[in-house]
Amino acid sequence: MLPIVAQADKFKDKAAIYSDGQSYSFQDLKNKSGHLANVILQDANDLKEARVAFMINPGFGYVQTLWAIWQAGGVAVPLCITHPLPSLEYVLEDTEADIIIISAEYLDTLNPYFQNKTIRVILFESIVDTNNITSLPAINSTRKALILYTSGTTNKPKGVVTTHENIEAQITTLVSSWEWSNTDHVLCVLPLHHVHGIINVIGCAMWSGASCTFIPHFSVSTIFDLFSEGNINLFMAVPTIYFKLIAFLETLQPENKDQLKIVMQKFRLMVCGSAALPVSVMEKWDALSGQKLLERYGMTELGMAISNPYRGDRRAGYVGLPLPGVSIKLVDESYEEVNEGEPGEIIVKGKNVFLEYWQKPEATVETFTSDGWFKTGDIAIVEKGYYRIMGRNSIDIIKSGGYKISALEIEEVLRLYDSIDDCAVVGINDVEWGELIVAAIVVIPEKQISFNEKELSDWIVQKMASYKKPRKYLMVDELPRNAMGKVVKNDVKKLFE
Repeated sequence: MLPIVAQADKFKDKAAIYSDGQSYSFQDLKNKSGHLANVILQDANDLKEARVAFMINPGFGYVQTLWAIWQAGGVAVPLCITHPLPSLEYVLEDTEADIIIISAEYLDTLNPYFQNKTIRVILFESIVDTNNITSLPAINSTRKALILYTSGTTNKPKGVVTTHENIEAQITTLVSSWEWSNTDHVLCVLPLHHVHGIINVIGCAMWSGASCTFIPHFSVSTIFDLFSEGNINLFMAVPTIYFKLIAFLETLQPENKDQLKIVMQKFRLMVCGSAALPVSVMEKWDALSGQKLLERYGMTELGMAISNPYRGDRRAGYVGLPLPGVSIKLVDESYEEVNEGEPGEIIVKGKNVFLEYWQKPEATVETFTSDGWFKTGDIAIVEKGYYRIMGRNSIDIIKSGGYKISALEIEEVLRLYDSIDDCAVVGINDVEWGELIVAAIVVIPEKQISFNEKELSDWIVQKMASYKKPRKYLMVDELPRNAMGKVVKNDVKKLFE
């Protein structure tokens, strides 16, 4: 039996999932996922790593389907429920999925694909609700378990293949480091085709016997209503969600704001990740909620690798320390370890590191060093023992006028300017400079008329070296982002073309 399914036996009648107005126990999850595994298997004894795509709303049905695919011996391929047909087709074609499990509401989206393909379609709503389970295959921990796709912020998305052993390593290090227990209750508001939602929220909760509540659609008022009920003590989100929660809180009357702060102060833990967290947002959230966000660093290929401590100093602007079982080095362009205090590319080793890019052997080889370290492409520096991310090697490190400049550092300074709500800094090709530093800025609506670019330029050189200042600004209504709220820097660059 898979370890994560075996864990359910420890908690049986305890509530595992709250969704669609219902409560489901760990026993329900084990029984119903086992039955669905039999449905998927049909007459086969073992799927033998066949890819099974699924397009199911967040909730009990999602987790049931994920566990069922694993128990049937398949490789789970979660599809984003908000992606357009071409994006979905790309994943289905790339993984060569043999089976898809789909909710009725998404049939219209994928029907054009089904017309021309031989793929077995299982309508989720047609599954007979029973706990009957016949024999299921024995699954080795080294088997492929999951294919998630990279954000595609710098190139075409790649399928990241993780094994059951990888997933167990990713989950257990977080359960230990963040002190998960069966008394925890987490609210899931994250997309479930990314590691943040699947591993950090669902995986950790189900492993530790915690409860997980799902909401059908993202709603700030619903989130605060659930907070106010007093059952939830754990929350994880991306910076854009915290932006929205802060904006809502700032519209409230002082007494209502204070009431919510009292509620949130009782939370055991609040986490932020998947994109850089502006220090100003962390400080504002601390003031409004009484919670100092725990920022961490991870990616699709790793799960989580670095984290601020659960007990100890959580430093704003830093992602913390390597997690147990995860080895980290900072290296130069020759993959030699840099001296202490110097920036370098993060490379990682550990059982948490993925197996391969799906059907891309050359890309897989290229992303590992000769002695097996995974090259993240992210640049960091260690300051007083804590890692600070400076940006992506190819996107956030701008080579201008002979200098290597961190775009994230410039963005942090720009956000301090009283007229700027958000920003994204990139480098664009330039004959004179190599790369010209430019910034797309979202100006606070009521300050757009009075905004003066020269005043901003004069202000920023008082805050940082003049060679780091943007040479051009572009006012935009919003920044281009992907489903996880990450700014797509290549799309920002296109704004300047």
